[in-house]
Amino acid sequence: MKITKVSTLVVNANMRNWIFVKVETDQPGLYGWGEATLEWKTKAVTGAVEDVSRLIIGEDPGRIEHLYQIMYRQYFWKPGIEGMSAISGIEHALWDIKGKELGVPVYELLGGRVRDRVRLYNHLGGGQMDQMYRSSEPQEFAERALLVQEMGYTAIKFMAVPRTEPVEGTRSVQYAASLVEAVRNAVGPEMDLMVDLHARTWPGMAIQYCHAFEPYGLFFFEEPCPTEDIEATAQVTRASRIPIATGERLVTRYQFRELLEKRACHIIQPDLSHCGGLWEARKIAAAAETHSIAVAPHNPNGPLALAVAVHFALATPNWLIQEAITSDVPWRDEVLDQSLEFKDGYILPPTRPGLGVEIDEQAAAKYPFQPEKVLRYFHPDGAVADW
Repeated sequence: MKITKVSTLVVNANMRNWIFVKVETDQPGLYGWGEATLEWKTKAVTGAVEDVSRLIIGEDPGRIEHLYQIMYRQYFWKPGIEGMSAISGIEHALWDIKGKELGVPVYELLGGRVRDRVRLYNHLGGGQMDQMYRSSEPQEFAERALLVQEMGYTAIKFMAVPRTEPVEGTRSVQYAASLVEAVRNAVGPEMDLMVDLHARTWPGMAIQYCHAFEPYGLFFFEEPCPTEDIEATAQVTRASRIPIATGERLVTRYQFRELLEKRACHIIQPDLSHCGGLWEARKIAAAAETHSIAVAPHNPNGPLALAVAVHFALATPNWLIQEAITSDVPWRDEVLDQSLEFKDGYILPPTRPGLGVEIDEQAAAKYPFQPEKVLRYFHPDGAVADW
């Protein structure tokens, strides 16, 4: 069997363009799908898919590790997040092909199930942009968290911390604490809460946020400091009584190495559409397990990326919980031939071969590429603010 074609299908979903990758073979009807979504980098990723696919046309799609090594190492310049997203999408599709060829779900190829269902957490508004990033009042947060709870989820993440200076006074800390308190009071003690800081502060401020949130029993506090400064996150982790999570912007096991060696967090968050794909994520997770660090993959992406993450979760022992977006667009699941089975806050194991879902190309074509909305943030004095 040989790979005959690698192509991308871009679907505009308001805030993001989903980038689906299709790998075709010379076996009639045998092909695979992956997802390489990287918001605001759509053209770069689709171009990277085209660049790297030249290396694997004519190769055996079943040699997944070998093809990954070719895509990662055969060009002189090692790929950054755009290139690794391209490789990740292709890699997903190779697993999809292998599972279909052998007639088994992908998680069976990763060692088989280590759990019977996959717990999800959602966002305010189910991931609608305005409700995730532009809510501002405690009552709004509380009402929107209750809606997620009513949908059956047992965990929710939200952006309680405003766009903030790396170092500033305590007003923003008090404001953020009021939002967390409102959500906790609304949903009660049974629902797990997570807060995302989007790497906006330096350690001194991040520690203040941690201490302010302690009374509300957070499940974890995400990206307190810039990802490129591992020691900064380590300082927060050592001072915090809340588990610290980070890693969504890191790719390959090499970038995760310092994070793990310094035990700079309690939970890592590789994104399977960026970090190198399923097999690379398994290597990252195995290294984390040796340091007693859990894995909660990042995933605000499209519905195929969630399917990939479910297979990873089902086969990974130190996996913790899975991020999901469910309501970013009302037609989200229409681009799939069938939806994943959701029950009581969990996804049940897919039973069809491969990833268990197919892209409906006709439905997807209704929503062609559009440039993502440019979001420009500045502090009151005009200095650039982190997104």
